[in-house]
Amino acid sequence: MGASSDDLIQYSFNPWWGCTRVSPGCDHCYAEALDARTGGAHWGKGVPRRTFGDRYWAGPLKWNEAARKAGQRARVLCASMADVFDAEAPSGQLERLWHLIPQTPHLDWLLLTKRPARIARSLPEDWGSGYPNVWLGATVENQELASQRIPVLVSVPARLRFLCCEPLLGPVDFRPWAHGIGWVLAGGETGPHARPLDPGWVRGLWEQCQEAGVPFYFKQRGRSRAGWDELPAAC
Repeated sequence: MGASSDDLIQYSFNPWWGCTRVSPGCDHCYAEALDARTGGAHWGKGVPRRTFGDRYWAGPLKWNEAARKAGQRARVLCASMADVFDAEAPSGQLERLWHLIPQTPHLDWLLLTKRPARIARSLPEDWGSGYPNVWLGATVENQELASQRIPVLVSVPARLRFLCCEPLLGPVDFRPWAHGIGWVLAGGETGPHARPLDPGWVRGLWEQCQEAGVPFYFKQRGRSRAGWDELPAAC
């Protein structure tokens, strides 16, 4: 948890640490590697996740107050070290997150998942048409996963839905579901075993966004940052 140097995300918050690999984008998971380097063992099916105490959970309340005083919203990535909709989420932690988010109206929470099929069953009873400060996103690394995940994502009511095509491992056509998408971000894979990024895949996404009037954010080619950096007007 803490402030980020990224101009896209001001803060990162993890209701827990740990996950299980589910798709090709997980092959070189930086979060699993970081967990291992810090002495953890929280990855894999049936493996206990790491949880945090009250002091940690008080952090977003402080960020919210700082944003209120500054008169500008701040974005929070949740969760970079887990998947909010993991079937093996620690007991009570997702419910605690749903309780926390409405208490931070000056923060926009970006909830990104590789498990969109679990979103609807995991939402709180008062979700309605979506919490006003929650953006729901799905990771789509290639066309196969785009075809599986995007239709499910757009079926869930939300203030804003977005696609994270990072690491982008192949071309992605999201035109059939563009009406339900409010933002697309893309990027190459990082790390010593990073797979190559074809510039044509990125341009294809950008062109689709231009056609649909969807903001596009190109985060990085791999190890070097560069590219388009549009953000949704909702932010």
